Amino acid sequence: MNATTYGLDIAKTVFQLYWVDAETGEIYNRRFGRDQLIRFLAKRSPGRVALEACSGAHWWARRIASLGHRAMLIHAKYVRPFVQTNKTDAADAQAIWTAAQQPTMRSVAVKSEDQQAILSLHRIRSGLVATRTRQANQIRSLLGEYGLQFKFGRKALMNELKARLPEIEQSVPALVWRAFERQLTWLRQLDEDILVVERENLGWVKDHPDAQTLQDIDGVGPLTASATVAVMGSPSTFRSGRAFAASLGLVPKQAGTGGKVRLGGISKRGDPYLRKLLIHGARIVVTRSKHRPQWIEELLKRRPVNVAVVALANKMARTAWALLAHGQKYERYHVSVRAV
Repeated sequence: MNATTYGLDIAKTVFQLYWVDAETGEIYNRRFGRDQLIRFLAKRSPGRVALEACSGAHWWARRIASLGHRAMLIHAKYVRPFVQTNKTDAADAQAIWTAAQQPTMRSVAVKSEDQQAILSLHRIRSGLVATRTRQANQIRSLLGEYGLQFKFGRKALMNELKARLPEIEQSVPALVWRAFERQLTWLRQLDEDILVVERENLGWVKDHPDAQTLQDIDGVGPLTASATVAVMGSPSTFRSGRAFAASLGLVPKQAGTGGKVRLGGISKRGDPYLRKLLIHGARIVVTRSKHRPQWIEELLKRRPVNVAVVALANKMARTAWALLAHGQKYERYHVSVRAV
């Protein structure tokens, strides 16, 4: 007998569950509270529970697995086309169930608590960096209102601020100077907080062999290595390195009809944070490395720098998948041989 498939629409306090009884064919679309849902699933025979890969979904997937069921996470964009009526909890649960029935439906790998923890650390760091950049730009613009100009770049700005404190104090009103001192103290505190987060990330990398393996790839540092391991989840989720690169939006968009396909810019699907890290790392290799790959040298002769950067980022993603999927070490001058 086939296992029952459930479509689960999750929220903070209200949960909608849709399923079809395998024996009678009767359709159910019931509403549960949090504890009620857990008790209900604990009593049911093992089945497949599909839900959108949204906030809290990975915790629920692990909880569902602990109850003996198989959790299936589906990207929200793949569920939306199956909503037949107005968007309601009941309609969403039915749409999730319908999407899970599609033979070619792709799923999202369920992340472990450890993988979620390091991604949370990345999000915290990203927020701190954004706040620091915003604050530094505000200080630069406000002091510019009083005729004070500074060099470009955050580090250059901080060095100048430190060296020109007496000049700034004489150039701005006392009210602004007091506020400026508080903002400068906050900026220094943000610098310290970011360094603490980066040290914790480095400690995580040292405890995870997979992340250490990825650090050997040119252009991949501790941040990119830990983020790649956590975002990828299980390499078995992707059928190839190309599929993993495509999931990050590092492949061209396709649009076509009548048998003719047109390629555009990169699709920018998937995790934008990891895509940004890979592209930044690739840009360093392309623009600053003294040992650029030969194929990059050839590509730069006929295409713009940004095209070469994205091409290298794509290759970095595919290489990362290959190393983790096959348990290999990185070889800079490895030449792949197609199986005959």
